[in-house]
Order: sequence, then structure tokens, then C-alpha cells
Amino acid sequence: MTLISLKALKHRGNLNKGLRWWPEGNYGDHPALGDARWTPDLIMAGWEMAGTGKPPVAVINHQTGASEGGFDRLTFKEGTQKKKGIIDLSLRLNRREPRLDQMRIGLPWYGGGMSYGSVSDQVMAARALAAKSHKTLTCTGEGGYPPSMIPYADHVITQVATGLFGVSEETIQRAPILEFKYAQGAKPGLGGHLLGDKSTSEVAKMRESVPWVSLFSPFPFHSVYSVEDHRKHIDWLRTVNPDALISVKVSTPSDVDMVAVGSYYAGAHIVHLDGSYGGTGAAPEIAKKNIAMPIELAIPKVHKHLKKEGIRDEITLIASGGIRSAMDIAKSIALGADGVVLGTLDLIALGCTRCSNCERGRGCTFGLTTTDPELSLLVREEWGAERISNLYKALATQLENLLRSHGLSSISELRGRIDLLRYQGGSL
Repeated sequence: MTLISLKALKHRGNLNKGLRWWPEGNYGDHPALGDARWTPDLIMAGWEMAGTGKPPVAVINHQTGASEGGFDRLTFKEGTQKKKGIIDLSLRLNRREPRLDQMRIGLPWYGGGMSYGSVSDQVMAARALAAKSHKTLTCTGEGGYPPSMIPYADHVITQVATGLFGVSEETIQRAPILEFKYAQGAKPGLGGHLLGDKSTSEVAKMRESVPWVSLFSPFPFHSVYSVEDHRKHIDWLRTVNPDALISVKVSTPSDVDMVAVGSYYAGAHIVHLDGSYGGTGAAPEIAKKNIAMPIELAIPKVHKHLKKEGIRDEITLIASGGIRSAMDIAKSIALGADGVVLGTLDLIALGCTRCSNCERGRGCTFGLTTTDPELSLLVREEWGAERISNLYKALATQLENLLRSHGLSSISELRGRIDLLRYQGGSL
């Protein structure tokens, strides 16, 4: 059993004392750190990238987990070329409405919704600052729009979810992209649930609710039961903010391809597929593992159907739900997505160990998924932004190297290139 480098364990710039050597190998040897999908190697690779801004050291398996399925059995064929010149990683989000800005972001990913209440105000601000530095975006989640994010408004997506917590004309008018969250891949059919001990006075004020009382987001929007209803929903937001792009976040049921087509005809610019592997420790295991379709199956299903309908190039397809590495990002795009959304990986950069105790007010000892005023101080906005920014640099370097090895000059050229993939154990 080999040992990884000590610097890989310096995962928090202000908490470098008391480090131990961790052996590389079976995640089951260290049940306190990760699981089959988020192995110790993947977690420590995230810490390493967040600390250095470079790809992880060679002895860390930073590409796959130990789930023996999905992305963990999908690999890229070996690239034999050495493409020179600048590699374009930018992503155009508006493909259908010429009167609006194309909204091109600097990376083929942006930050997914993590609401104020599920994570701390400091974590949200750190993600927004990192998004600004890389010319990409982050999302408020369904808990409202904290004042700390206002300085980064051009890089913040406002989410409108079924609970309508913290939604106002002001927050809608402030955002370049408005995201309807119809369902979440980690808990489709269940809606949201914020336990009372996380609904502090500040959180309750933001959500216009009662402090220390559990909050539920219904499933679904009870005003939307058809494409026509969906269209009226989108028209409502566009009346309030006619210059914003509209993103529709859905889970991945068996008819997700038809859902995507319906969202297109309802007027969406972005269809965001959220697969079953996403979510934090606040999502029930039975929901994460048994209900929604895994994202690696949903992406090609939707991509092919949109092509068949003749509308593929008029809509941006974004994928999320368990994206853990640069290779997962690349695999998602090769399967047919235009880009991805990162959530848990941002928290890994800040020191998350995947202890899955996110639902409790003082359950996160790293000050991430907490609203406790003392624990939240463990994360400073500038420190957190630097960590996430370093992670993004490392991910970008790995993507550029992959594209060069296959003779590609832009991330858009990778879309739908399943010929570059190999499934270990069978054919695609």
C-alpha cells in the first residue's frame, strides 16, 4: 500500500495542523472519508487542485471512483495528437434568440444552485467571487439572494423554485439568467426540505418564513401541468426581466427527452438535466439511488432526441448530478452535453470530506453546509474564492490537455464525440 504526498492533504489553508498520512487504496479502509463514488483519492485530488491550481500528483486517481458503473467504467481512448495553439474552453449559452446577448462564459461549466440555508453566506459569496474571476456563473439556489452576492450580480443566476423562497421582482431583474427548478435529480418527486435547526433568524428573514421552523418546497409547481402552463411560467419571468436567459432545471425521468423538447417550445434557452448522483447529504439515499436516471444515460438520450427534432443547435444542454472531475466534465460533453454544472466539487475544494451530515445546523464541522454563525466563520470569502479558483484552473488545464491529445481546438468540438469514448465491459 503506497502513500500519497503530504501536500495533497493540506486541503485547508487555515487548518494545516495535525495532518496524517493517508494510504492510497480501497475507500472502504477509510469509511470516514468519502464513499464508492467520492473515493479518498477523488476527494484528496480536489483538495490538491484547490491548493495548487494544478492537476493532482500522479499517484492520486483523480479520474474515476470505485462505483464500478457509469462514468467510472467510461474512459477516453488514448489520444495520439499534439494540437498546438490556444484551446477555446468558452461556452455560448444563448443559441436561439439573436436580440439577446449570446452570453458566452469562459469555461464549459458554472456553479449549481446551493441555497442560503443549505450552505453559509460565506460559501455562496466565495463561489460568486470565483465565478467572476473565471468569467462564468454561479446560482443562488432556492433560498433567496443574499446581499453578499450583489457585487457579483453579472455572474449570479437567480433560481425560482417551487417554494418561491426569497423570490422578488428585484432579484429577478438583477440576474442575467433565471433558472426555474422544476425538479432535482437527487430527490425527484420529493421537493426540498430545510430542517428547522438550519432556518436561523437570518435564513428565515431571507426566505420570509418563521425562524427555527422546517421549510418544505412542494413538488411540483402546482401551476404547471403542461407545456402551455410551462410557457406561461416562462412568460411571467420574461415580463419582469425581458433581457435574461431562461434555464429550466429538471430531473431525469424516463421521458426526459420529451421534457427537454417541451421546455424548448416553452421558450427556454437552457435545459439543465440533473441526474441521480447529485445532491448533498441532505438528499435521501433511497431517492438518490433508486429514482432518477443516471446522468450518463440521460445526456445521450436527450441529445439524440433534440437532433431528431431538428432543434439541437438552438438550445444549450447542461448536465449535472455527480460531476467529480475534469474527466467527468469531458465525458458529459462527449456524450452530448454542451457543458456541465458543478456543485459538490466546489465544496470539496473548500475541505468537504463527504461525511453526509449536511442537513444538520451544526453538522458540518468545516463550516460549509451550515448556517451556524460560529462555524460559518471557518470559511472566509477571499480564501474560499481562491480555493475554488485554483480548482477551476486545474480542471481547465486537464481539459486543454485532453483536447490537444485528440486534435481538437475547442470544447465545442468535443460535443457528441462518443467515438472517442470506450466503455470498459461492453460497447456504447
